[in-house]
Amino acid sequence: MELSETYTLPVSQQRTWDALNDTAVLRASIPGCDSIEADGENAYVVSLSASVGPVKARFKGRMELTDVNAPHTYTIVFEGQGGAAGFGKGTTRVTLEPDGDEATRLSYTASAQVGGKLAQIGSRLVDGAARKLASEFFKNFNAQVTGPGEAEAGLPVETASTEAADSDADGEQAEPADQTDPADQTKRKKSWTAWISKS
Repeated sequence: MELSETYTLPVSQQRTWDALNDTAVLRASIPGCDSIEADGENAYVVSLSASVGPVKARFKGRMELTDVNAPHTYTIVFEGQGGAAGFGKGTTRVTLEPDGDEATRLSYTASAQVGGKLAQIGSRLVDGAARKLASEFFKNFNAQVTGPGEAEAGLPVETASTEAADSDADGEQAEPADQTDPADQTKRKKSWTAWISKS
């Protein structure tokens, strides 16, 4: 499975970089994330719940940042186990470029492999779930770095029309991706804590 996307965030490159390395921001941005904790230099232990088609599971894994060139780029090497649901592993190359004084172009290319039940349900479902998770992450990340009152201004038309996510493993129903009420965004953000024009 391979994914490649580009987003424009309405904040500076340094602010984007700092947020990408802030565990509190990442925990609030990753859909279904239960915890993310430092595990040595540039490494993190992650626990999250996810649904891929009929397969729902809680995954525990580790991600490490390599080839770090702040505040421009790094590579994420990740692997996770979901018990009977299977496993996933791969790499993601993240690149940041300034787009004017107060905007940043974020590009990523991800390559991943899955096994177990995840591999049996078909690449189309796995790819679709991965794209949906990525879209939700960047919408949430945008809200984190800009604040609930400003987040919608930076969302791209294509991302804003992304189909709503399925309920996560804990039964919480995700809100439609085109929701524009700042109060609802704040509520959603709080529940997980306690795009941007596609180029």
